[in-house]
Amino acid sequence: MDPLWLAVDLYRRCKFEACVTVCTQLLENNPYDEAVWSLKTRALVEQIQVDEIEGDEEGIVDVVLDDNTIRSVPRPGTSLNTAVKQENQAFRPSSASGRPLSGIARPGSMAGRPSTMSEALQTPRTARTARPISATSGRFVRLGTASMLSNSDGPFINVARLNLGKYAAQPNLAKPLFEYLFYHENNIREAMDLAAQALQASKYEDWYWKLCMGKCYYRLGMLRDSEAQFKSALKQQPMIATFLHLAKISLRMDQPLAALEVYRTGLDSFPGDTHLLTGVARIQEALGNLQLSAKYYKSVLAEDPTHIEAIACIGMNHFYSDQPELSLRFYRRLLQMGIGSAELYNNLGLCCFYAQQYDMTLTCFQRALALANDEVLAEVWYNVGHLALGIGDVNLAYQCFRLALTSNKDHAESYNNLGVMEMRKGRTEQARAYFQTAATLAPNMFQPQYNYSSLCEKTGDLQSSYVLVQQSLDNFPAHADSKDLLAQLQAYFQRM
Repeated sequence: MDPLWLAVDLYRRCKFEACVTVCTQLLENNPYDEAVWSLKTRALVEQIQVDEIEGDEEGIVDVVLDDNTIRSVPRPGTSLNTAVKQENQAFRPSSASGRPLSGIARPGSMAGRPSTMSEALQTPRTARTARPISATSGRFVRLGTASMLSNSDGPFINVARLNLGKYAAQPNLAKPLFEYLFYHENNIREAMDLAAQALQASKYEDWYWKLCMGKCYYRLGMLRDSEAQFKSALKQQPMIATFLHLAKISLRMDQPLAALEVYRTGLDSFPGDTHLLTGVARIQEALGNLQLSAKYYKSVLAEDPTHIEAIACIGMNHFYSDQPELSLRFYRRLLQMGIGSAELYNNLGLCCFYAQQYDMTLTCFQRALALANDEVLAEVWYNVGHLALGIGDVNLAYQCFRLALTSNKDHAESYNNLGVMEMRKGRTEQARAYFQTAATLAPNMFQPQYNYSSLCEKTGDLQSSYVLVQQSLDNFPAHADSKDLLAQLQAYFQRM
């Protein structure tokens, strides 16, 4: 078999390490073979390439050195940071920013914009894309220049020796070289220089290089320049990736309505595209429009019945809409698709419990406990504790909440529930300690403040109870019990 054909076949089957090995052997015999050089460059990029759209989350620089804020106090419904909190917060849990939890974990879904330095020191990168290449059975060996030479004990490409002007005039080499500089070497300066020269060589008629220039500007934090490049690329050639990048810039500048307009414009050119529909659903979910978000996720399922995110989010929406039977159908579909995670079995156990299918509840939770890691184990024990409360076994519930704290000492919900159980037993001091800890760990939750306020009201500390119930209403203004307690305290103070 021709070694180059073998390398191309390995690349198509996503065996990138083996492809790099074959290409290295070919380059040792002929270091100037441009075809092999280009293929090895692509294989090296695919090993570490991340999705620029999905796997991107704000880091420390975006928090501390952000100068793209339009208005410090935006109008309601026009900002993700000040989105209206959900009305059913008492039943659907929320993240630290007050947003309802999503049905699937993704960058930015578990929390809002980082507000402290410690929160900003987390920049996960996930996902990877693969792109096939084309090859012909008969080829001509194209010889390159000395800048293509690489040492066996050094880097594959010596960036300092590159003559970017020569490569910019050859699109077949310039494009894989740009991706190598951008993803593999993370040399944004050289990558942008190459893209600028290639764009000039194409007489500003190649939309691809405008897209590359926009990606470089975005990586450097020059959002307005990046936006101009993406809009110019769309005028020449509408592409789904360009719409997604342009919407991401609007979200980065906290302009969700502008991002929605970009997605809708993209749907006019590409009707029914799942990536654009998913983007609209995510924004609606972040803004608190949960029913509208579920509607768009259903549109995604109409186009792609195996879309994992849409299935999970619709299932979660049905569960918190008091429809566990419908939610069970969607989670069972995920199980049939081969997804056997601890989170899925945990959700299946909850759906079976509330759908009164008790024979399957314990089995699902046992599988969830067996598959759970340290991060998920606390949540599973917490849900098992609620299962114990539902069947009336208070001692088992107490043990489950303590086990949740053993797995995660910062689990605020377990502290709150332990405080309630201690208060019912008459242990006032222990209950107060649990409520104070829960309120410190999760200041966005209204339950610890309300429970602590009720405890203070029973013990006669009415002034503290008044302050705490006001804090509870600040986090969740629609809580009826907090309103009643506040009215009672106000009436008492007026009589005095």
